[in-house]
Formats: sequence, C-alpha cells, structure tokens
Amino acid sequence: MSENLDNLTDQPGGTSQYLTFMLGSEEFGVDILRVQGIQGWESATPIPNSPDYVLGVTNLRGAVVPIIDLRRRFDLADQEFGPTTVVIVVKVVSPTQDRTIGMVVDGVSEVYSVDTEEIQPPPDFGSNVDTRFIKGLATMDERLLILLDIDELLNETVEIEVDEEMANEQPGAA
Repeated sequence: MSENLDNLTDQPGGTSQYLTFMLGSEEFGVDILRVQGIQGWESATPIPNSPDYVLGVTNLRGAVVPIIDLRRRFDLADQEFGPTTVVIVVKVVSPTQDRTIGMVVDGVSEVYSVDTEEIQPPPDFGSNVDTRFIKGLATMDERLLILLDIDELLNETVEIEVDEEMANEQPGAA
C-alpha cells in the first residue's frame, strides 16, 4: 500500500530518489522505486468512449498496459509528440491490486536524491485547486520540482475508466 512507502520516505533524515520529467516548462518527479521502465513513444490502441487523456492501451512484454497523456490530464496545451517524447512505465498501488500504467511525457530529465526533510507540502490554494496528486515540492539546483503521488493520480484517472472500457472491449479478459 502507498502508506507503507510514505512511511519509508517520511522518516527524518531519509532521502528518496525521484525520476524527473518535463511537461512543458515544468519539471515533475515520481518515486524511482515505482518506475518500471522508460520507452520511446509508440502509438496506443484507442479505447472507445475513454477520456481524452487516456490514449489507449499497448502490449508491453505480454501485458496490456493503459497509456495516459499527462499533458492532457493536467489540462496543458497539446504538443506534437517528438523525438524526446517518452512513456514512463510505473507501478501503481491501489487497495484492490497493483497495476502497470504508462505515462506519456515530453521528456525525461534526471534522477535526484531528495532529502525528505526538504520536501515542502503543496501550498493551500483553497477549494479551487486540487492538490491531492502532489506529494510535495522540492528545490533542486534552483529548480522547483513538483513531486507527484502517482497512486492518487493514476488510480483516480485510469483505474475505473480503463477497466470498464477494457471489460467492454475484451469480454473474459483478465
């Protein structure tokens, strides 16, 4: 469960490693322990009636993996996929099961070791801005990193919608 991972990374004096990636001019990070791979962009098989940020599914080493476009999920302007566009394959933990999901991003930056004591909580924007998906903020090399809680982000945006669509498209598929 994600609480267990949070407990490991929230201990005083600890560090966590984050793979950082770009969406537009912003740099985001995900826990490196959740990253299962990085691959170049290849088209996905669309799933009818799915939200616009769900690009479809792809076969990754024999497993059907949902692919989401984080630009669209965060309501950023669309940008043509280019040579630096990649899919970061991550493991997402939910109360019912773990799953593998691909996130399309503009490009991968680097891996940072972040002192957990230096991670700041997201600012309170009031009820107009949803910050549930943000684990915290950290400053590295004078750049602000937005550290994502992929369990919150991807479970909410993909789990129910893609599972329902996949069940409709592939009856009896596990």
